[in-house]
Amino acid sequence: MAYQSDHRSCSPVVVRCSLFWVVLLLVFFIVGRPILWFLRANSHSLASCQSCDCDCSSDEFSTPLGFLNSSYSDCGKDDPEVNEELEKDMIGLLSEELGLLKSVSRDHLARTKELIMDTKRSSWHYQKEAEKCNAGVESCEEAREKAEAAIMEERKLSALWEERARDRGWKDERRTFS
Repeated sequence: MAYQSDHRSCSPVVVRCSLFWVVLLLVFFIVGRPILWFLRANSHSLASCQSCDCDCSSDEFSTPLGFLNSSYSDCGKDDPEVNEELEKDMIGLLSEELGLLKSVSRDHLARTKELIMDTKRSSWHYQKEAEKCNAGVESCEEAREKAEAAIMEERKLSALWEERARDRGWKDERRTFS
């Protein structure tokens, strides 16, 4: 007999509904939170932004530096950051930009000098290794030449001894295969 349980399994409809709600909550958690955060941040920034009473249809904005004209100075007069920027003269702005460019070029030059020094160190290291390798090759070449000379000397000596042995009646009994 098969064992029968009093516990009933969940119906497929209940499982599907549960999965649907879990997926829906996960989607809201993943997508909804960033959207709510974005909306909350934008509504806060829009509420704190002051309106500007500028006449943007005038011709002073048609030139690249038209916003530096005196008629533009009324726009944003309540904002202290805008007032501070407008009070700076053109020479001050250019000198500030030149100072920034100088500092960037100084940093770039220092980094380039550092890289050159690293390259010189690496080059020196590889030069020393190449010198070691060349010295090793030279010593091996000298040893090969000495060994070759010694073999030639041994062959001459062996030929002399063989010739003396044949003069005294020695016969070569080694088999030669033809």
